[in-house]
This record gives sequence, C-alpha cells and structure tokens, in this order.
Amino acid sequence: MTPQTRGGSQPQMPNPAVVDSIFRALSDPTRRSVLERLSARPASVSELAAPYGMALPSFVEHLKVLEGSGLVRSHKAGRVRTYELAPDQLKLAEDWLGRQRRFWERRLDRLDSYLLKLKEEGTQ
Repeated sequence: MTPQTRGGSQPQMPNPAVVDSIFRALSDPTRRSVLERLSARPASVSELAAPYGMALPSFVEHLKVLEGSGLVRSHKAGRVRTYELAPDQLKLAEDWLGRQRRFWERRLDRLDSYLLKLKEEGTQ
C-alpha cells in the first residue's frame, strides 16, 4: 500500500504542508540543480557543493531543505555524508500538478462548449 492509498484504490490527498515543502524546495534553482545531479547517482556533500560558488554552510542549508521536504535522503559513513534522490516525494508534486491540469482542462472544455453554444445561438 502506498502512502497515498488506504485500503481502497481511491488516492488520498497528501497533507498540504508536505506538498508545500516540496514546492518550496523546488522553487530554488540550486536545489533543482542538485536534484538533477542526484538523479544520475548518489553523491557526497563535497561532490554536490563543488560546482557552486558558495560557502559550504550555505550549500548545506539547501541540502537540509531538500531532505526536510523528503526529496532526498542521506546517510553518513565515517566522515562522509552521502545524499540520494528520494523519488516518491516527486510523485506527490507530479500528482498535484496532474490534478490541477485535469481540473483546468475540464473547466476550459466547459467554457469552450458554452462559447460555441452562444455562437450557434447568435447565428440563428
């Protein structure tokens, strides 16, 4: 059973705070870049930080936001902390966007039908 289903096949809406934290984490270009990098393979903090011209403590704050949102997870072996992508949380964002797309597509389809009906009535 996935975190979004309970007993039946009907998906449960995720906690809004969880979705908010995912989108907050995705709102920053550095964090999105880190996620893209981690989609290839897990990496240490120093490997992830290398391309960015920022102090390590500032970069680590980005990693904390990503981990707090559940988009990445980390483990420590000795002195090395390694991060990996946690793709299940991305699915929550994808599902939310899909629901919004379907909602607006239905509304726009109804508007289109209504406008076509008005146009037909106006030409008669």
